[in-house]
Amino acid sequence: MNNFTRRDFLSLCLKGSVSMAALSSLQLQAMTGMVNSGQLNDYKALVCVFLFGGSDSLNMLIPLEGEPLKAYLASRQNLAVSSPLALSPTSPVDGGIGFHPALAPLVPIFNQQRLGVVPAVGSLISPLSLSQYQQGGAQVPKFLFSHNDQQATWMQGREKSSLNYGWGGRLLEILEQNTNFAANISLGGNNLWQTAPNTRPFAMSQSGVTKIHAFNGGGNKTLAFRAQLEQMLAAASHPLGASYSDKLSQSITNTEMLNLSLANATNLDNLFSDTSLSNQLKAVAKTLSVQPQLNVGRQVFFVTMGGFDTHDNQVTTQPALLGQLAQGLAEFDAALSQLNLQDSVTSFTMSDFGRTLSSNGDGTDHGWAGNQLVMGGAVKGGEIYGQVLQQALKSQYDVGGGRLIPQIANEQYFATLANWFGASSSSLNDLFPNLSNFNQQTLPIFAS
Repeated sequence: MNNFTRRDFLSLCLKGSVSMAALSSLQLQAMTGMVNSGQLNDYKALVCVFLFGGSDSLNMLIPLEGEPLKAYLASRQNLAVSSPLALSPTSPVDGGIGFHPALAPLVPIFNQQRLGVVPAVGSLISPLSLSQYQQGGAQVPKFLFSHNDQQATWMQGREKSSLNYGWGGRLLEILEQNTNFAANISLGGNNLWQTAPNTRPFAMSQSGVTKIHAFNGGGNKTLAFRAQLEQMLAAASHPLGASYSDKLSQSITNTEMLNLSLANATNLDNLFSDTSLSNQLKAVAKTLSVQPQLNVGRQVFFVTMGGFDTHDNQVTTQPALLGQLAQGLAEFDAALSQLNLQDSVTSFTMSDFGRTLSSNGDGTDHGWAGNQLVMGGAVKGGEIYGQVLQQALKSQYDVGGGRLIPQIANEQYFATLANWFGASSSSLNDLFPNLSNFNQQTLPIFAS
């Protein structure tokens, strides 16, 4: 990977129509931070799509016939979905399986083997049976069915603890990629997943990086403001003031550097629709298009969707949510194809938890196991990476009310993504402390 040199920086400024007379020492300092990351021989990015509220993701996969369909109709009652879109996974599923109709944009990507499903995944400390759950013969995760606690568990990659760091941020630190601010970008604001001892997410909006208003003009007034700001920041002598000044200086530097780079981003507007998720993924795609200028070997991105806490009106709400999710992912896949980055970028979903099989009359309540999606050119797609549980009440997996025990631990899911990203086996066990409790530490999600 080529280093970002002073000549590159000056060329970038000129391409962005930035007057060199207006460039401050804050901007010039940015080159230091953009060449200090550990060098890797390839480029990879992870894009986390967090579905806030607890998605009824079991209802994304629907049986087509036989006993599995009968059990599904009996448990789902008024929430049962008709006319699923038949899938032909590499490993056949008893009774056949199909996507929720709202996921239609994802069917071609599944068939082209760039999309797969991780079934019945959730928080686990070790493999767990129904009898162990009922009799207390094994450790059960704490704070099940709680939004805040389970969101933290998924983002930390371990049982919620006082260690307020996420596995995305820690993964960057393990790979020594945290010194470049552009390695860790959030479209969903500050979050635990991207937070680590020495790194925090750089937040940007759907429309790009927020510009400093006073820096947008030209002429003597702008130059004077810059000079005054730099003098003020440099004058801080108290340790707290100096620390704040350093952080503010770096934030200004990072903001301007990313704006300069994004001025040369590929125009992908025609590929994306105007929804919150699509706009976030468009911003990610544009940032990916200038990755060589940012000189970063690994990047993690965080995007979000809300509204998945479907206690009410699920029959109407869920199809709309899944439709936006599928549309956004399909548009992002098309953008990655245009950028020739499909093999280098893996997108995946996370959510608080699954939901109950049983209806509460108008929706579903907080559950446990759920299904998650993984998409990318490196993915061994067209596959469901584990057992598809029969959606039957009072089955050997039901702890009550249609809350199903996960058959795959979320730590196994995360470890697979982290391993593809470049983490070693020893690092995986450090990131995910319960991983050693499972015979299969990673899943067959990736082709190699």
